[in-house]
Amino acid sequence: MIVLRVSAAVAALFVSSVAVVLAAGSNTLSVGADERTQEAAYCSGTGGAVQNRKPFYGTNNPNPLRLAYDKDFCKYTARDGSSISLLLSTLYTEKPTLAALAYYSAQPCTTCGGGGNPASFYCSQLGGTDLFGGVNAAGGGRVVNTPNGPDVLEACIFPNLSSIDSFGLFYRSANIIRGIDLKNVLRYHGPPKKST
Repeated sequence: MIVLRVSAAVAALFVSSVAVVLAAGSNTLSVGADERTQEAAYCSGTGGAVQNRKPFYGTNNPNPLRLAYDKDFCKYTARDGSSISLLLSTLYTEKPTLAALAYYSAQPCTTCGGGGNPASFYCSQLGGTDLFGGVNAAGGGRVVNTPNGPDVLEACIFPNLSSIDSFGLFYRSANIIRGIDLKNVLRYHGPPKKST
């Protein structure tokens, strides 16, 4: 009986500790209205358009499933019609993010051969994912409605929750700039140059 009481007490302490950590973490991860306004103003001020994108699973099907957690992205469109999008917070932060580092590194794509979506393979190669529901034909992405119908963005999301357009990253690996060269607008100016 004593062992059970100790175990119950330890379990209660663990649960309350987790609750405190989660509560503290939620405060540090939330973005206030003022910061959101600053991020949106920065996007617009650098030539981008703020888009609230909604996540959907099954975008290749007639009735895709609407998921939770809308996110605001900044979309840059060039005169040639090409574009690149990234999460507002990824654009605005002055600290390094995995998405920004992936853009700056422009690593060659070593996993893009052989069928499938090369941008999705490249995202995975870099340590991110843009898959909704794993590898399947259902499709999914972050959607915004346009006059021409739904625009589905394959957004590569990284473990630190930074996110960037998978195709924008993929083209950048081949030195092709879509929309805008993000080096000119990211507030994080990239890793320090290596001295020779």
